Amino acid sequence: MNSYEKIYDVVTRIPRGCVATYGQVAALAGNVHWARVVGYALHVNPKPGVIPCHRVVMKDGSLSTAFAFGGENVQRALLEGEGVPFLPDGKVDVAGCRWKIDF
Repeated sequence: MNSYEKIYDVVTRIPRGCVATYGQVAALAGNVHWARVVGYALHVNPKPGVIPCHRVVMKDGSLSTAFAFGGENVQRALLEGEGVPFLPDGKVDVAGCRWKIDF
């Protein structure tokens, strides 16, 4: 399995209503240094709607300005539709909905 496949495997496991950070996905995919690789992989997501890349956010809860499938407003709408809480500053409340998992 190549690095992108590992990343996609992790991202498909993020439950509805939860988020993971780029660094968290990188670590779960096998390399803590792959946070940027996670971003590259999600930008070319081969299965939008199947691989829920909208559930991956920056460690401070910021959304990606480069969200590949419609921009950060679409990412926010998708997350809100799943019940993900946002803070008054517009960032995801990562503490309230971070995916808690150990592979």
